[in-house]
Amino acid sequence: MKKIFAVISMATFVACNSMEQNGGDDRKTPSQDLYIGKSDVKIENRQISPEVLWTFGRVGNVCVSPDGKRVAYTVTYYSIGENKSNSDIYLMDVDGGNKKQLTKTSERESSLSWLPSGKAIAFLRRGKLWNIDPDHGTEVQVSDIKQSIDGYIYAPAEDKILFVIPTKVEKYTGAEIYEDLDKANAYIYNDLMYRHWDAWKDGNYNHIYVGNIISGKVTAVEDIMPGEPWDSPMKPFGGTEEIAWSPDGKTIVYTCKKLTGKEYAFQTNSNLYAFDTDTKQTGLLTPDMPGYDKCPQFSPNGKTLLWLSMKRAGFEADKERIMVMNRLPDGGTMKDVSESLDASPGSLQWTADGSAVYFTAPYREACQIYKLDMASGSITRLTEGDHHYQDVRIAGDRLIAIRSTPVSPAEIYSVDPANGKGKELSFVNKELLDKLDKPTFEKRFITTTDQKQMVTWVVYPPGFDKTKKYPLLMMCTGGPQGALSPSFSYRWNYMLMASQGYVVIIPARRGTSGSGEEWKDAISKNHGRQDEQDLLSAADAIRREPWIDESRMGAMGASYGGYSVFRLAGTHKGRFKAFLAHCGIFDMEFMYSTTEEMFFEEWETGGAPWDKENKIAQNSYAHSPHLLVKNWDTPIMVIHGERDFRVPYSQGMAAYNTAQMLGIESKLLIFPTENHWVLSPQNAIVWQREFFAWFDKYLKH
Repeated sequence: MKKIFAVISMATFVACNSMEQNGGDDRKTPSQDLYIGKSDVKIENRQISPEVLWTFGRVGNVCVSPDGKRVAYTVTYYSIGENKSNSDIYLMDVDGGNKKQLTKTSERESSLSWLPSGKAIAFLRRGKLWNIDPDHGTEVQVSDIKQSIDGYIYAPAEDKILFVIPTKVEKYTGAEIYEDLDKANAYIYNDLMYRHWDAWKDGNYNHIYVGNIISGKVTAVEDIMPGEPWDSPMKPFGGTEEIAWSPDGKTIVYTCKKLTGKEYAFQTNSNLYAFDTDTKQTGLLTPDMPGYDKCPQFSPNGKTLLWLSMKRAGFEADKERIMVMNRLPDGGTMKDVSESLDASPGSLQWTADGSAVYFTAPYREACQIYKLDMASGSITRLTEGDHHYQDVRIAGDRLIAIRSTPVSPAEIYSVDPANGKGKELSFVNKELLDKLDKPTFEKRFITTTDQKQMVTWVVYPPGFDKTKKYPLLMMCTGGPQGALSPSFSYRWNYMLMASQGYVVIIPARRGTSGSGEEWKDAISKNHGRQDEQDLLSAADAIRREPWIDESRMGAMGASYGGYSVFRLAGTHKGRFKAFLAHCGIFDMEFMYSTTEEMFFEEWETGGAPWDKENKIAQNSYAHSPHLLVKNWDTPIMVIHGERDFRVPYSQGMAAYNTAQMLGIESKLLIFPTENHWVLSPQNAIVWQREFFAWFDKYLKH
């Protein structure tokens, strides 16, 4: 790779915080005193590099004031030298005017929400709840409890509040079980689900606590799930979107998967529960619903509950349905109001009068904004275009949402629901983007071997010239389900890849979720078959273009995409000159027994590898990549995180060791502290530098 040097001067200042601003805790480390903000970046040749990529501001935590006039949001900046990030709170009018930064501290502000009255913006800092006056910037610490808070929701009347607090329920460590061995470092288990995503089960669970607010302060809270060995919100990714207050403040509806051990590992059966704040009783709202039920929302009048639900047990990528239930809190008739939608919705938002719900969903592999009319049941797609909308909010007569593309990082947009047109508001990264030559991209439809039309995204280098020849990188997407929406990633960054002179193609092969439910369902129990042919169809179609040098093609992928790479290494018949697999599945039989959410492999393969009478399962395992290594003859790089419990790192080791034993040029990159993803700045830059060094070696010479 041609080296592009970026001189980065990090805007680092000493933050002089008072004891009150630090949450009443004066314990500090030197790194906590350093303020991380926007960076000054010198860019050569107007080209992006890994270092420049990590100076983009990352927009998040967008929330609209109750009167619909202002938008609060966070922007996160990273320090490569400090190997950490910092988030501050920003505010602007709903038309993008009057922007201002509300906080500038060395502490990370997160989890923004407006108080229901609109008088203040609430946020978390170092596990404590704070309020900030949006006009004057005055801060008040609201929570005085000793526990660290992971999430919160104010009751509509602001007289009560609920907190999400990690709570110790069970003992699993050697030091806890044997009190005379306080320095022992061991976990002891007698059931499954003893680790999840990247953490060993330690007996701590997310619990919901409720407290009263007196004179703007919360001094005591009560656990509404005392002694219960399960989580709400659910781990590893659930947040306060899985909990809802009723408008009258008398009921809390929450999501929980009240299963443990083997039952938890093999089921997706989460449910909604209603807690009565007066009687302190909890009732089950969704009996006989075997799939995921989550993300409850009350209608503004409190008479209807809406939530997302999956129908099929054990299938984590099943279609999300918008369900409604009336006559709460005693329960009532359930109805699917999204049957006509051939996709999974998300980011649901009631209108103020309860007549409609706005949401996002993929259409032809691009996430758009939709409207559901509650009276007629009709669903209308409001937006179109090659972009990725997420996190939609209502602001009076317009919508506020985050939007990105493969060559544009996420920014806040205003969307007119009457015509679907979007207008950028935040412009957090405009100054930096103006200094860069940006790639271009387009959506193409490629004919597959079974005569279907497949969406394929193509990203072209800056200044693309059809008279020249370019090397090609093909992305094998993970999942295996999930919409292949044209969004902006900070690791698999197609802007960065194309800017190094590559044409990048991203085929929406069989199994992706943005091309309809039939297309998505075609991959389960059929891995490595039509989906592999789809990938090869895309590679063959694009390599026939006069501007592709078909002697310089590489394939890459993560997770299920790593599985695809390991298979292609044995089936590609000379198409590719180099491969790279990140956290990929190499041996499907071993994957079945060593992953943590075992319902995933049970559904996807159709059963256990030792069930020799199960023809569906045996056919799945017959397509395991490790059975093709006799055909491997192409250089391959393997990357894995040691804390990846979804696809254990032994899968990557096995693939790399095999390549070494076969005498195939190969490289192994292991991250001892990373999980299925690579999250820290310096590790991510190592990843990106090694990525380009590997492909440049084989595809640029």
